[in-house]
Amino acid sequence: MRKVQADCRPIATENKHRASEKGRGKVSLDKVGSFVEEAEVVALTQNLIRIPSVYRPGVPGGNEEKVALFVVDYLKEMGLTVHYEEVVPGRPNVIAIYDSGKPGKTLLFEGHTDVVTEGDLDSWSYDPFGGTIENGRIYGRGACDTKNNLAAAICAVKAIQRSELPFTGKIILCIPCDEESMMIGIKDFIRRGWADGVDGAIICEPEENQICITQKGAMRAILRVYGKMAHGAMPLTGINPNTRMARAIVALDELERQEKERLGCHPMLGYPSITPTILQAPVKGDAQINVVPDQCMTTLDIRTVPGQDHAVLRQQMEDILVALSKDDDHFHAELEIIEERPWTETDINDPIVRAVAESYKAITGKDPIYNGVPGATDGTFLHLAGVPIITTGAGDRHVPHHADEYVDIAELVETTKLYARAALVFLNE
Repeated sequence: MRKVQADCRPIATENKHRASEKGRGKVSLDKVGSFVEEAEVVALTQNLIRIPSVYRPGVPGGNEEKVALFVVDYLKEMGLTVHYEEVVPGRPNVIAIYDSGKPGKTLLFEGHTDVVTEGDLDSWSYDPFGGTIENGRIYGRGACDTKNNLAAAICAVKAIQRSELPFTGKIILCIPCDEESMMIGIKDFIRRGWADGVDGAIICEPEENQICITQKGAMRAILRVYGKMAHGAMPLTGINPNTRMARAIVALDELERQEKERLGCHPMLGYPSITPTILQAPVKGDAQINVVPDQCMTTLDIRTVPGQDHAVLRQQMEDILVALSKDDDHFHAELEIIEERPWTETDINDPIVRAVAESYKAITGKDPIYNGVPGATDGTFLHLAGVPIITTGAGDRHVPHHADEYVDIAELVETTKLYARAALVFLNE
């Protein structure tokens, strides 16, 4: 059994919720995997990797536009109905529809086009945008997160087309920009009404083909503590925001400890966290060792789990600042929440979960591993829009954003078969 992500303990792997075949014809469904062409999904993954799509503001071509245009042409050649929608200039969403022509459910595959920065090139053994193949692996930025799984979803639809196996309803390929930042792509997709009437979604992210039915929530915050500039030799003539920020961080660390004690370790998601990330003083101007700054700022990356209410947590943090101000007349701080993404859970008996679980069992002969996503995905907002979601796909879940990012080709082919079969099971149920 492959490793599972859980910060505290392994979870049960036995699947007791497989849907019955209901006369659908198991042999016919299993045939769809034979229409998946390894060379095709590998080549598509390589081609996607070779089009850099790191968002770099102000840099010509430093966005998702080129890879989106490539995908548009590819999907049109498949005969799909394709929509190209700019979210902001140079940052488009691509939406493609494969309609059976028969009334039925709607399944959505979601896989984003953007990737994170390659970072220091000296830390790479392979060209980050080369799509190099070595020892059964594809290397490059996006090989794991998540151009590989975007390719798998597209090739899964191609396999269904080739198989000519009957299904009802339709498949939507949602290919948004900006998943790695503020998720403006999926928000725009939902705002335009594309998520309306979607009955289930597979979020195509690297999860080692585990079936992730829950994911952590996130709150992004900026904490500012204000002071008064002074000479470092005469600090009492000013107000030092740094020592006051230190008290706030220690108090937030205690709140994190209390929440961990209250909630325990979630079997799929681990512990909640409140993590200071950026710490800066002064916020404007140059720092000098002999100057007390007038302001200190820290950013907070807060990750939540089922059982936490974001409104309550925010109030608890505000209460900390109020308490600190009562003990110190010169303590003045402001907390700004700049982004909020709630945790999600999908019932293990939901049709989309059953379809993927049944298909994994049929393809691999093994019971599926249920798990949770340690971070947030575009699925967060689809969940808020009322769409049942699961997250699964090829790739070691610990490899995204690393140098020498890779995916095992065998696992990628397995994912493509999984997507194709699960789509038919879900739509024909």
